[in-house]
Amino acid sequence: MAARKRAPEKTIVKRIEQHRDRWSAFGASAGLLGLSERMSPEELRRFEIFRDYDDEFLEAISPDVTLAKWKRGAVLFEEGAYLDLAFFIVQGAVEVYLQKLLREGGAYSPELATKRGKTPPQNSEITFLSTIDFNLPAGSGKQLGPGDIIGEIGAMNGWPQSVTARTSSDCILVQIRVPALRKMKRKSEGLKARLDKIYRERALFAQLKTAPLFQRCDDAFLGTLARRVELISCEPGEIIAREGEAVEALYLVRSGFVKLSQKMGEGEIVVSYLRKGRTMGEVEMLVEGVPGWMCSAASVEYSDLVRISREDVRALVKKYPGLGKELWSNSVARIKQMGASKKNISQSEFLQFSLEKGLVEGNNILVIDLDVCTRCDDCVRGCADTHGGLPRFVREGDKYENLLIPKSCYHCQDPVCLVGCPTGAIRRASVGDVVEIVDDLCIGCKACANNCPYDAIVMHDTGEVWPENMLPEILRGKDRLLASKCDLCYKTNHEPACVANCPHGCAIRVSTGAEFQALLNKK
Repeated sequence: MAARKRAPEKTIVKRIEQHRDRWSAFGASAGLLGLSERMSPEELRRFEIFRDYDDEFLEAISPDVTLAKWKRGAVLFEEGAYLDLAFFIVQGAVEVYLQKLLREGGAYSPELATKRGKTPPQNSEITFLSTIDFNLPAGSGKQLGPGDIIGEIGAMNGWPQSVTARTSSDCILVQIRVPALRKMKRKSEGLKARLDKIYRERALFAQLKTAPLFQRCDDAFLGTLARRVELISCEPGEIIAREGEAVEALYLVRSGFVKLSQKMGEGEIVVSYLRKGRTMGEVEMLVEGVPGWMCSAASVEYSDLVRISREDVRALVKKYPGLGKELWSNSVARIKQMGASKKNISQSEFLQFSLEKGLVEGNNILVIDLDVCTRCDDCVRGCADTHGGLPRFVREGDKYENLLIPKSCYHCQDPVCLVGCPTGAIRRASVGDVVEIVDDLCIGCKACANNCPYDAIVMHDTGEVWPENMLPEILRGKDRLLASKCDLCYKTNHEPACVANCPHGCAIRVSTGAEFQALLNKK
C-alpha cells in the first residue's frame, strides 16, 4: 500500500523497514495468505477501530499495525503460549475453543500435539504458535465475527493464554501489537470502555476468583462485585495514590508491580512493593486513626489494577467475617514492614534495586559472592560442559554490595521472552519454574533475546547456513543462529552446573528477595 506523499522520503523508507521488521516472523505460518505493507492514516481509518484518532497519531502507530489474510481452517493461536498482539476481525469468522490436551503446566507440548496428528516442526518447517485469552468451560467453544477483538487481554497483561483459535472461513484480520494498543486505549475513552467490557465478560470473574482476597467468596457475590469494580490501567511511573490523601477504595493488582514509598526528610524511601494478586488500602480502611494513605503508590511498569470502593469492601468484610481477620493480619504485617524499612535504610535501598533490576520477577536467580569468588570461571565451564560446549550465561552483570547477579535467566513469573516467538521454541518446560529453549524449533530470529530485559539469552553462531528449502523463505542462505539460556540443568540428575562446579561455594541460587537479603545480612 502506498505511503503518504507528503512525508519525507527517508522517513517513508524508515517506517516501511520498521513495519517489515515487526511483522517478518509471520512468514513462518503456512496458514497466512498475506500481510499488508505499512498502512497510511487514510487506509487505517477504513476500519472502525481506528476512526477516533487523528492522522499524526495513526502515522506514529502504523509500524505496529498490519492487515493479514488467513485461510480457512488455519490455527491462529495455541493455548498456553504468550502473545504480544490483538486481532480485530474485519471479515470472516474465528472459532475459539479449549483444548486441554495441548496444555502441560501452561506450555505448548510438541509431544501432545503429535498425539492429535500435528507434526512438530523440524529444521525446514516452522509452525506459528501464539494464543489469546478467554474464559471458556472445558469442551466448549465460541464463534467470533466482524467487529470482535481477540488477544488483547493476555497480550496487555503478559499472561499465558487459555484457548486455541481457528479460522472458520477465510479471514481478514487487523493485527495490532501491544505498544500501539496501549497508546490507543489511553487516547480513546471509547476503546477503553470497549476493552474493559470485553475483559469483564471474558476474564474478570475468573481473575477475581483466583485472587487470595476473594477465594472464600461465593460465585453470586463475586459476579455482583465484578460488575461494580473499576478497571485501572497505569503506565510506568504513574502515581496511583499519594501519601496523606483520603482513601476511598481498595486496589487489587492484576498485572505488573506497584511500588510503595514513604516520605523521609527531603526525599522518600521504598517500603514495599505489590505484585499480582496483592492488595493495598486495607491498612487505611481497617486501622482506626489512619487519616489517609500511609504510602504513595506508583506503577513500576505497565500495571493493571481493580479498584474496589469502600462500600464494597465493607460489604465484603460484613459477609465474610473471617476475611476481615485476614485483612487485619495483612495490615499488621504491612505496618511492621514499613517500620522496618524506615528503620533500616539499606533494606529500602535493596527494595529499590530489586524493582529496578527485575529481581522481584525472578523465581530462580544466580548470585555470586564476590568476596569469595576468585574469577576462575569454573561456573561458566561447568555450564558449557553440561550443554554441548555452549555456556548459557555470562559471568557479568549488576552488583549489589558484595553480590554479583550474572546475566543468567531469572525464570520469571511473567516471562516476556515468550512473547512473539514465531515457532514456540521458547516455552515453559512444565518442570517447576523452568523456561527453556528447544533447539530443534529455534530459527535464531532473536525475538526472545530482544524481548528479555535482563540480557539473559545468548545467541550462538552454529557455523551452518539455512538450506534453500527453509521456511520462512527470508532465512534461506543466511547464517543459522541459535538462542540459548539457562534451563537450571533440569534434564540432569544434579543441581545447576554453575553451582555444582563452583570450587568455593560462592555461586548460589536464590528464589526470593528475602533469600537475597539473607545473603547480605550474613555478610
